[in-house]
Amino acid sequence: MKILAIETSCDETGVAVLEVKNGKFKIKNNLISSQVKLHQKYGGVHPSLAKREHQKNLPLLIKKVSHNKIDLIGVTAGPGLDPCLWVGVNFAKDLAKKLKTPLVPVNHIEAHILANFINRGLSSIKFPAVCLVVSGGHTQLILMKGIGKYRILGETRDDAAGECFDKIARILGIGYPGGPAVAEQARQYSLKIKNLKLKISLPRPMIHQKNYDFSFSGLKTAVLYDFKNRKPKERRSKKYIQAMCHEAQQAIIDVLIKKTLKAAKNYKAKSIILGGGVVANNELRKQLEEKTEKEIPYSKTYIPASELCTDNALMAGVAAYFNRGKKKNWKKIKADANLRIDTK
Repeated sequence: MKILAIETSCDETGVAVLEVKNGKFKIKNNLISSQVKLHQKYGGVHPSLAKREHQKNLPLLIKKVSHNKIDLIGVTAGPGLDPCLWVGVNFAKDLAKKLKTPLVPVNHIEAHILANFINRGLSSIKFPAVCLVVSGGHTQLILMKGIGKYRILGETRDDAAGECFDKIARILGIGYPGGPAVAEQARQYSLKIKNLKLKISLPRPMIHQKNYDFSFSGLKTAVLYDFKNRKPKERRSKKYIQAMCHEAQQAIIDVLIKKTLKAAKNYKAKSIILGGGVVANNELRKQLEEKTEKEIPYSKTYIPASELCTDNALMAGVAAYFNRGKKKNWKKIKADANLRIDTK
């Protein structure tokens, strides 16, 4: 089976072609047009600008991939930014009509989870699994009993982890996107940690609560209050910025790992699956793998390659494959900015 996939849920225009053969996914094309530089001056994604760029870039990317013998088209239908989603959905509908090819709408959250199958066999991951999906717009813990069998255990009550990173970076004036900017400053701090005396202590929101929900708005506020209480010269110093980024990043990581491992233990998960842009964070990946191996040796951790954590069309193609039985009349497919993962 040969699948063409389209992703336009936020600020990345993605087009991919992958082939399913002998129980494995073979990548034929994986093209991404990033809008990061365009949105940097706003400190976040501007939906109308993102929509315009998708409209410009999508036809250009499609021309670069092979349309020969496409068996299925997959398109991200939600959740995401409504104007952006509609660009991809409408384009995919027109393409499905032109190529006379079945079209499958894809859930973006499920696609982040299923991205873990891209470089693995179709039956490589054991269930039940606990999935942690962490991105700019979502932070969710999901119990996965099998492909298409999900139950949301907990999610953020306010800011997502990625959103928190962006806001902290904006406060400190270190650029956008916030996740990589904070991670780099934290890395610099770690290299010098023995020579630094500046200590910052931030809260770990909801870390000791019995539920699986998250809250990162208070952490962002704590960073803001600490920043305002410092003298202007100290606020701008490398020492302060690096120390704050190190502590803020660790606070987010501590909460994510604590909740994930608690869920994995309680549901006797055979696998822990990660997905979403924040999962590209090296410290999160390293610390989660280390603690899982130590505390839950019977559970295996699955993390996509860093380039497959951020939004891409390959993951939409994989999700389309697993949902190929749900292909619909292309005329009836709609975008849904608030689409929830199917729970069964």
